[in-house]
Amino acid sequence: MKLLNRSALSVRPTQPFVDWINALEPTMGDDDLTLDDVERESTIYLIPEMDTPEALETFVRDRYVEILETELRAWEEDERQWPDKLDWALFQEFVRVEHSYLAIDLDDETALEISEVDDALLLDSEQD
Repeated sequence: MKLLNRSALSVRPTQPFVDWINALEPTMGDDDLTLDDVERESTIYLIPEMDTPEALETFVRDRYVEILETELRAWEEDERQWPDKLDWALFQEFVRVEHSYLAIDLDDETALEISEVDDALLLDSEQD
């Protein structure tokens, strides 16, 4: 078990985000995704260690567009289908952020690997 020198953000969808996803490809009744369905696809972001709520607020406000774009792209790569305005209000409407001060790696067998985020990888993992 290893303590990472990072904090973590769990970015979880809200019902308006799920409604946006479902509006991308209208379906009938039981084929619509639910909040529970989409929450299973929640993203964890490792961030610099944050020791105060003010530092966390500043960090999230500085990076919210990048986080929101990543969340939208995970469901729709065509940016023309995205909401027109990617602002703080939309971020707060579409996701809720949960912070953890500690990030612990429980995998003692596999070393951490670092790679750049690849949009194709995000889309491929959805289809698995």
